[in-house]
Amino acid sequence: MATLEEQAALGSGADFWTTKAVGEVPSLLLTDGPHGVRKQTGATDHLGLAESHPATCFPPATGLAQSWDPALARRVGEALGRESRALGVDVLLGPGINIKRDPRCGRNFEYYSEDPHLTGALAAAWVNGLQSTGVGASLKHFAANNAEHDRMRSDSDVDARTLREIYLRAFEHVIRTARPWTVMCSYNRINGVYAAENHWLLTQVLRDEWGYEGAVVSDWGAVADRVAAVAAGLDLEMPGTGGATDAAVVAAVRAGTLDPAAVERAAGRVGELAAKASEGRAEAAVADPADHHALAREVAAHCLVLLKNDGDLLPLPAGGSLAVLGEFATAPRYQGGGSSHVNPTRLDVPLDEIRALAGDVTYARGFTTDGEGDAATLRDEAVRTAAAAPAAVLFLGLAAHQESEGFDRDHIELPADQLQLLAEVVRAQPRTAVVLAHGGVLRLAPVAAAAPAILDAALLGQAGGGAVADVLFGRVNPSGRLAETVPVRLQDTPAYLNFPGENSHVRYGEGIHVGYRWYDARDMEVTFPFGHGLSYTTFAYSGLELLADAAGITARVTVTNTGERAGREVVQCYAAKPDSPVVRPPRELRGFAVAELEPGESTQVEVLVRRADLAYWETRADRWIVEDGDYEVAVGASSRDLRLRRRVAVIGDELRLPLTLDSTLGELQADPDAAEVLAEFFQPLAGADGDGLGVDLARMMASVPIRRIVGLGMGDVSLEELERALGEANAKRG
Repeated sequence: MATLEEQAALGSGADFWTTKAVGEVPSLLLTDGPHGVRKQTGATDHLGLAESHPATCFPPATGLAQSWDPALARRVGEALGRESRALGVDVLLGPGINIKRDPRCGRNFEYYSEDPHLTGALAAAWVNGLQSTGVGASLKHFAANNAEHDRMRSDSDVDARTLREIYLRAFEHVIRTARPWTVMCSYNRINGVYAAENHWLLTQVLRDEWGYEGAVVSDWGAVADRVAAVAAGLDLEMPGTGGATDAAVVAAVRAGTLDPAAVERAAGRVGELAAKASEGRAEAAVADPADHHALAREVAAHCLVLLKNDGDLLPLPAGGSLAVLGEFATAPRYQGGGSSHVNPTRLDVPLDEIRALAGDVTYARGFTTDGEGDAATLRDEAVRTAAAAPAAVLFLGLAAHQESEGFDRDHIELPADQLQLLAEVVRAQPRTAVVLAHGGVLRLAPVAAAAPAILDAALLGQAGGGAVADVLFGRVNPSGRLAETVPVRLQDTPAYLNFPGENSHVRYGEGIHVGYRWYDARDMEVTFPFGHGLSYTTFAYSGLELLADAAGITARVTVTNTGERAGREVVQCYAAKPDSPVVRPPRELRGFAVAELEPGESTQVEVLVRRADLAYWETRADRWIVEDGDYEVAVGASSRDLRLRRRVAVIGDELRLPLTLDSTLGELQADPDAAEVLAEFFQPLAGADGDGLGVDLARMMASVPIRRIVGLGMGDVSLEELERALGEANAKRG
């Protein structure tokens, strides 16, 4: 049996990326992901400064999410697993699944969506794919880590219902369905307690409620107090501290301030992680860079979102003449900055890929992102180049230094020189398509007003240039969908007044109304809605059928390709409880499916809305509740393009809260058992009216706690008698 010192040693790293070998437990290598394997060479750091081995850079989560395709996410996970295993990596640090609460968050490029359902479905598939190769995932950043500003000490002040329904829901889904080997706790505090020291988060919720059996690892440098963290449920502190915190753990046990069982449990989980990794090392490691680049191109093409296509400007004719404009056409922006920065095995340059499919292609830089060069001269050259060609493709977006891990953006604007270039190019060449590259949401109202066609590339990884060319020329029909809402302006966003916080506190004042939930509840105009994406073909929906049973609601709908091209449609299913007594969004994504159809082909698509996904978090009972009654289910092509709606009855969960002296008269009257027991006490009030006072006395009295009614002398009963009656009523209710 391991000694106390050995158990403590297993709970911290040997150095920046590896754990200690202790006794029969081997050392493990953990390294950054999530969209590529960043195994560093030589010096090590957490900000992407040091060199790393070449690895395939797949679309980061902001791009991958736009595929809305768990099958593709799984294939990416499998490929990353093969590359990890080939490089000797045991745990790849990803996926990042924090909710995109505000578009200014500097790390949004590494996260999937503003919606927990979409996030959970894609992340679970990614984890399953990765771990099928014998490499462990590290689900991060747990939890409520939604800004980069002051991230190592900031306190996320968030109410229980919002935390459960929005910020923990995707984590719960991945934990329950994909069983990641590790979970990485975040830097920030949650309601006053650091995540690494948060017993409620790491033990009560993660382990006791969700049944998690894997290891909890800290984000790099997230542990302020190792002893408190071990007591809370942390298993592995990273990176290594030279043994200092190991000694602190040993000293705390010997002083009687730390339960030795907590140290033993943590060491056991690290040992179990090492055993899984050892078993995984026996898997064959075959990673073909060419095959993985081809996969990256296939995936990236499915992640492109056609936002606008007036006059069917796209697709462009193959072999035709074309002007290509913008710095990003030759220096593509394809990944985010910071700990996930990957050294790609190769890089597709959009201009080269376009030239491979077009005829005569002219190019003008148009602008710079480093401030060098004469802006007016570059702009004039681009305008002349566009005017001389039959059509133009203009690449716009943000440079790496304008958004990155470690800081949040101050705004969501495209650079002013790019917008000026767009306006002048479109005046000279009305047949201009814009391709956008960015990690976080941009204000696109001026782009949408000017450009007839817009292709949102987000960040597409190393093969994004080829994917863009494939979609521009129709080799691939665009089928991506937005994973977050594009607002008209920054001031419209849900967290605008509460981001990034002040005095190391972030108030989650918008509650559950995050992303499209906010815009829909306020009936606000948006530039492009959540789930939006056009195609080179068209789809019709018909015959919506709903069936409710113990599993949830099964929605079946027939989708027909009514155009002339083969296409891929993302069928989105939203649910609502319009008559709910609690505040709920007008609709919430509860399921989706992908249908690939030839021209004229029809298929019946089936989507299961799981019963658990219909529930809201009932704070009075501290549990999930599915309400009884009719639910409205709508299917369509975006959150605001819902083609068919129907209602279906669902048998809900029983919610019986204990009756107390603070229960209102209305609550007692609404409960048959309580009303029967207590009727005699408040019978005189039943016939009273407030006409003489100009009030609705019944409605007024319904909201008064019965304790206050007695205190006001309005009921012929003492508190003692009332308490006895309440006890009888509670017993009768069971």
